[in-house]
Amino acid sequence: MKFKPANNIQDLQYFGEFGGVNPSISDSSTYTFLSAKTMFDTFEGNADGCYLYSRHSSPSNLYLGEALAAMEGTETATVTASGMGAITPVLMQLCEAGEHIVSSRTIYGGTYAFLKNFAPRLGINTSFIDITKLDIVEAAITPKTKVLYCESVSNPLLEVADIKGLATLAKKHSLKLVVDNTFSPLSISPANLGADVVIHSLTKFINGSSDTVGGVVCGTQEFINQLRNVNDGAAMLLGSTMDSLRSASVLKNLRTLHIRMQQHSLNASYLAEKFEKDGLKTVYPGLASHPSHELFKSMMNEKYGFGGMLTIDVGSLDKANALMELMQERNLGYLAVSLGFYKTLFSAPGSSTSSEIPEEEQAEMGLSDGLIRFSIGLDADIERTYSMMRDCMIELNILEKEFA
Repeated sequence: MKFKPANNIQDLQYFGEFGGVNPSISDSSTYTFLSAKTMFDTFEGNADGCYLYSRHSSPSNLYLGEALAAMEGTETATVTASGMGAITPVLMQLCEAGEHIVSSRTIYGGTYAFLKNFAPRLGINTSFIDITKLDIVEAAITPKTKVLYCESVSNPLLEVADIKGLATLAKKHSLKLVVDNTFSPLSISPANLGADVVIHSLTKFINGSSDTVGGVVCGTQEFINQLRNVNDGAAMLLGSTMDSLRSASVLKNLRTLHIRMQQHSLNASYLAEKFEKDGLKTVYPGLASHPSHELFKSMMNEKYGFGGMLTIDVGSLDKANALMELMQERNLGYLAVSLGFYKTLFSAPGSSTSSEIPEEEQAEMGLSDGLIRFSIGLDADIERTYSMMRDCMIELNILEKEFA
């Protein structure tokens, strides 16, 4: 049977304390025990169903974690206070001083900064490579390598990782494949393709309302237990705990993710095709011109399309800024970082979300000054949106006006 992630979310039913259709929110930082022995057993990790302290876990966080694990098809999950609060503990749990990570060169700027600038202080070094070329990936692996790290669809260049191919390499060299699936929830299920650990920034599509930050780590029960261990678990000891009220909020939004992703993808696909036809340099995995179009198709789940993210290149940073400012003025969206909101968000990643990457490395990977990253919204009339965006581009001489 084909994997259907939305069905797994729908099939979960949590009853509230008083029979509510939403689970009761656990508004406690600490939990009582009926016996001193049970408290001791809980500290030792030997008391199932008991809660110790909300930095370790809480009912609300477990509800959300189990729903996300069901979505990704993993044994379990743990939620965190931010996407970076998920990424950093995973890498620190899997690597010790003197060990090595092979990472995609096109990743979120915060992840790049952690691997490039902070992890070396812990004795962990990283090689940044073109993740789309498996021979280059394998050539970068050393006897010290412990992790292959990538994003299913990369930020911001929308490169697509061959997760099955990477999983085969990881298994061959006894590595852990860690995949950030933030850009493609529901569309791609990395664990089903062989990934060991799947990460999301819940801030983005999964929450979908740009009102909170959050993260999740989906994996085996054994690995999540390691992250939560009170003695040496990176998630437990670094303290990136999600608040219970926020967990409850994200869980409610998760229930509409399948509807939202379909509309995000539908709108992005329409705009990408129109922009490319207009002669703009357009990158979107749903376009036949995308080098990994067929690869994405081979990995994708039915219905959810190629995602809500696309880029266009308008030639210069000045033109990009002028266009974004004009589109915001015309109520077409917001000049803002992040993604997954109901309104379209746009930014120039070279000077924003990827600014941590040095300019020479941006140029090498093809991240140009004129690149605009769009997170396409849930617009009901995408034809009208396109017409208005095109008018903005004509006004700024990015496109020429057509004459009958």
